[in-house]
Amino acid sequence: MKRRLAAFVYEGVLLFGIVMMAGLLFSAATNLRDPQNGTLGLQLLLFALIGLYFTWTWTHGGQTVAMQTWRIRLLRTDGNPLRWPQALARYLLAWLWFVPALVTLKVLGVHGGGMMAAVVLAGVAAYAALTRLHPDRQFWHDAVCGTRLVSTR
Repeated sequence: MKRRLAAFVYEGVLLFGIVMMAGLLFSAATNLRDPQNGTLGLQLLLFALIGLYFTWTWTHGGQTVAMQTWRIRLLRTDGNPLRWPQALARYLLAWLWFVPALVTLKVLGVHGGGMMAAVVLAGVAAYAALTRLHPDRQFWHDAVCGTRLVSTR
């Protein structure tokens, strides 16, 4: 679990750069001057870009850069590499890490940075703790998609 969460954090660091570059290019391409305008377009672009990053790396070797660093590989439960439909389903279901916390923030109308971070962190920790309920200690989105994280050591 420690290596999986370390890879999760490292993935966030890597994605930060991708998100910032995409935001800069989107702003320049759309001549965006007001951050309130174009928010949905940017969010959809980022959702698609991040999805492409994950699904492509999972179907071409089973490892993102962070997963390579922490020696973790994603495979189907039968040991074969992922196919596109499985990778896409896993990407969509992996948003369960964040969606409950984001919905909670929206419902409560929370806007403060510290409180937002605390709620999202609590949601991530709760989702990670759910692995204790799975017999193989896998994440639930992996169980649903027929995938598993394995060590490459």
